Amino acid sequence: MVEKSRTHFIQNLPTNLNSKIPIIFIHGFPFNHEMWLKQLDLLKTERRAVAYDVRCHGRTKLSPIGSSIDLFADDLADLMDHLKFKKAILCGLSMGGYIALRFFEKYATRVAGLVLCDTKSTADTNDGKIKRFDSIKKIRKSRVSEFADSFSKNAVAKKTSPKILQFVKKMIESNSADSICASLLALAARTDTTLALKAIHVPTLVIVGEEDKLTPPSDSQKMISQIPDGILKIIPGVGHLSNLENPDEFNSILKSFLSELL
Repeated sequence: MVEKSRTHFIQNLPTNLNSKIPIIFIHGFPFNHEMWLKQLDLLKTERRAVAYDVRCHGRTKLSPIGSSIDLFADDLADLMDHLKFKKAILCGLSMGGYIALRFFEKYATRVAGLVLCDTKSTADTNDGKIKRFDSIKKIRKSRVSEFADSFSKNAVAKKTSPKILQFVKKMIESNSADSICASLLALAARTDTTLALKAIHVPTLVIVGEEDKLTPPSDSQKMISQIPDGILKIIPGVGHLSNLENPDEFNSILKSFLSELL
């Protein structure tokens, strides 16, 4: 059973409720399900599609037992049980990609396909962990709005429109300081999923923004070199939030990939 405090989700329901395998969209840190609204709209007549708020994000509450990527993967399994999805295609961006890969490690038989966007399989380096701890200190000393301003600017390409930048900041500010800090600890503590890449036996698409500074194309190229029959697509002129910065190109790539899946 999915507790309301753990997972808030929305889904499209095609009128024909066709038999195609559903897709679940997993947002990045520190955002919420709203980052996938244009993808839900794209698929509204195609197949069932679900976007949800990961524990400690959006409309969910701060987890009393802490947070971890492992726990987020278990929450996803519970959500699939609640929706009666035996299998699903998982589309995760950044943190969502970490969750999708950990889910594959734990529940491989429930994955029908993977779309890994602006993400990587490696765990944080020591320097990466220290940067996350520094972010926690800064959030404790200042306001979430200051963190949102800095993070959002770093997440998108320079030419990204102010409208999208404001939308990104609004999503970040929907989270409490405690929730953001809990998620930063979860990201710092995540395991390395690189060894799982060679075991991926389902159709896999990797998408990355050409100007992604947080998980650059080199990270995606390392992943795709180890995924059997994986496909890599680089979207020009966008940063870490490829589905928001150029939704038309992202949706075109996604739709083409999904057309090959039942």
